[in-house]
Amino acid sequence: MNYEDIKKLLFKIDPETVHTTVEKLTGLATYCPFVSGFMTKQSLHEDDILVQELFGTTFRNPVGLAAGYDKDGKMAGFLPALGFGYIEVGTVTPLPQDGNPKPRLFRHPEDETLQNAMGFNNGGMVALEKRLEKITPNVIPIGINIGKNKLTTPENTIDDYKKLVSRLESYGDYLVVNISSPNTPGLRDLQSEEFIENLFKEIKPLTQKPIFLKIAPDLEIDTAVSLCKKAVESKADGIIATNTTNDYSLIDGVEHMGGLSGKVLTEKSGALFEEIAKELYKKTTLISVGGIDNGEEAYRRIKAGASLVQVYTALIYKGPALLKEINSTIAKNLEKDGFKNIKEAIGANR
Repeated sequence: MNYEDIKKLLFKIDPETVHTTVEKLTGLATYCPFVSGFMTKQSLHEDDILVQELFGTTFRNPVGLAAGYDKDGKMAGFLPALGFGYIEVGTVTPLPQDGNPKPRLFRHPEDETLQNAMGFNNGGMVALEKRLEKITPNVIPIGINIGKNKLTTPENTIDDYKKLVSRLESYGDYLVVNISSPNTPGLRDLQSEEFIENLFKEIKPLTQKPIFLKIAPDLEIDTAVSLCKKAVESKADGIIATNTTNDYSLIDGVEHMGGLSGKVLTEKSGALFEEIAKELYKKTTLISVGGIDNGEEAYRRIKAGASLVQVYTALIYKGPALLKEINSTIAKNLEKDGFKNIKEAIGANR
């Protein structure tokens, strides 16, 4: 049975139920070397042309899993077998929280899009720490995406991020400040130059690990670029662009809740990334995410200035074979364009 047949069955079931089931199964598969070995053989595209070192860490390929898929790190031990070059867990908050009321995750199959209004549902930083401790040192690089608790007051928000950095920094290869999710009230209001400057002033001294800022795709281009520049000036080590969108005009008749990810985000996220890269390429490390569902789109983002790319929704619509397709296509394009290594292609269109 191929993935398309499996998907037809899965898509008859509530998406959050499917995700929870997959989470449990992959957790069990972690303890079965045969399953992990088989999946690695099927999914991993190994090629020296894709290998690069960033902030002292080796990435076997540039394709990572975006935050949100493995919030609690329950699948982190198995996910490398799918062929990822790195994964990002979270978003994790200091205290556990249930997230928003269900239903809160919806599929739009005709648009190859997901709509999520999860609300940072996670088991908290202590639970994540215990899971990551079991798989450290990591098989592949791991990023940890951090966010504030819903009930944290504005004046205590930075304290939430400080707690997370202090508690978790030793378990990840990099950290990501998430102030761009549309599902926590007031979170996107933190996307201001003053807050970003104050935040990085407080958290940078707490770790030697790189800290990235993740931004929303719904900002005005000039605002987004200015915020990213301010973050880099404030010692952020990189930018991840972008999070999900709350531009509901992208799908007809959609309920106005949560964020949209997947194919409808490709153009919007790609265009914003291009503008950010114009200003910050060579000044910092850039990661592009949003609507990347094939090797050609991933390669386009790399040539625009992305050192790394991330997928999420496309994995659900296209299945585990996606990783091998993207990486093999990138490798073929690198060879075709005369590059000896992916590092030479990053920003080649700038």
